[in-house]
Amino acid sequence: MSLLDVMKSAAALACAFAIGIPPASAAGPLAVRIGFVAPLSGDNARYGKDIENGARLAVEEANAQGLKIGDQAAHFDLVSEDDRADPRTGVEAAQRLTNQNVSAVVGHFNSGTTIPASRVYESAGIPMIVPAATNPLITSQGYENVFTVIPNDAQNAGAAGAYALDVLKAKRIAILDDRSAFGQGEADEFERVVRSRGGAIVVRDYAANPAGDFRPQLDKVKAADADLLFFGGLDVQAASIVKTMKAMGMRAQFVAGGGVVNRDFIQQAGAAAEGAMAWEYGRPLAALPEGQRFAQNYRNRYGVGVLAYAPFGYDAAWAAIRAMVAAKSSDPAALRAALKTIGFDGATGRIAFDERGALKNGVSTLYQVRQGAWTPVVTSGG
Repeated sequence: MSLLDVMKSAAALACAFAIGIPPASAAGPLAVRIGFVAPLSGDNARYGKDIENGARLAVEEANAQGLKIGDQAAHFDLVSEDDRADPRTGVEAAQRLTNQNVSAVVGHFNSGTTIPASRVYESAGIPMIVPAATNPLITSQGYENVFTVIPNDAQNAGAAGAYALDVLKAKRIAILDDRSAFGQGEADEFERVVRSRGGAIVVRDYAANPAGDFRPQLDKVKAADADLLFFGGLDVQAASIVKTMKAMGMRAQFVAGGGVVNRDFIQQAGAAAEGAMAWEYGRPLAALPEGQRFAQNYRNRYGVGVLAYAPFGYDAAWAAIRAMVAAKSSDPAALRAALKTIGFDGATGRIAFDERGALKNGVSTLYQVRQGAWTPVVTSGG
């Protein structure tokens, strides 16, 4: 290069600084895309939005902390897709996320959507960190890219089955479910534990139309003189069941699996909610320092309290972020390897994964509605 060329280059560089154009070496932060997918429309949209809020709060906190991936400052973006709680739409949403070069995905909400979508992420080599779906099949498929920050139905409904026999002393047990992958999975695990311990199942039924009032199924439960009814399904259906049970004068104690411990159940069930019991995944937020902090930050950020699974969405997003920082890379393969060894105290408790990607040492908590509020009774597992 001639002296004249050098002088021209120096002049151009000086001009670039003068008008605010940074030199090529002063690159901006590393842009990292984290996918999110859940039902953001339809009947389950309130759950999906709650989880998305939790994941977004984690991303905002990470950006505020100025985290680095390797030697480069990182900026995290949450890329959201709506799966409408529909398996086919969920697969399509998963494919859209893999096409957008996300490093990891937080999702989905429904087990029936999560299971088929997991095959898409496995094929693409992109880690999926599940915040809410709980069917044991999710982590028993032998996939390398599936991780769950929430206990599964075997743990949750298993605890419910043991408690029904050992503490509630139930002698005649009825089981209903909504025929979803989640509800049926909860019911199957509950029945398995009850039968393995010598308990008596007098009714096992499901609602072909979950939007109905379950009266035909409850007629069978009442005729069988059941003293405990276990339900696998979500809060709207559970509220309908307890209201119908009260109207029918039934004596059976109502116990549900996950998806029921929230304000919506109490509002919809009204006076019939009193005394209802439900097993929910994890410990009460109030029992965990990080849980208390998260709950307050969530309310400050969104102006409402947590509905249900936002803390798990928060921990799932932080698991991805922490793994990238530990791996010093946002590459999905490096992230996956780091997830297998990561461990930290999250809003829902200790987050670490076993060899299948399932949460280690998961716990469940039994709640009961007392004086119009869900009250923790006992925590099992861990």
